[in-house]
Amino acid sequence: MVIGYTAGVYDLFHIGHLNLLKNARGMCDKLVVGVTTDDLVTYKGKRAMIPFEDRIEIVRSIKYVDAAVPQGDMDKLSMCRKIGATIMFVGDDWYGTEKWRDYERSFNEAGIRIVYFPYTKGVSSTIISDTLRRVRDNDQ
Repeated sequence: MVIGYTAGVYDLFHIGHLNLLKNARGMCDKLVVGVTTDDLVTYKGKRAMIPFEDRIEIVRSIKYVDAAVPQGDMDKLSMCRKIGATIMFVGDDWYGTEKWRDYERSFNEAGIRIVYFPYTKGVSSTIISDTLRRVRDNDQ
């Protein structure tokens, strides 16, 4: 059985998130999705608009997701080892970055392949948040 893993905040869930999960599930027998906890989002200097409990329930309810688990730290390799994943799925906006080149070496040594999926152009939680903020500011 091929187990795949991906992780994200999944705040303001959008079509880009769905595309990644759908494509990932098509490449494995079981897809486990890590949902970033509120504490980790804060640690990264951001703030989720949707609380963790709601975000993990949304992800858990998607038909392409076999299991959703809390991602409470930045160590995705440990989570892959813990669940027995042999593939890690990420958006290609990370491809070629220094951080992910280092990850690739570590994952490769552990026998885990990283698959990059095309980023859905023009769609992100940040863009949605910024747009909502502007619309709300104009309404006042």
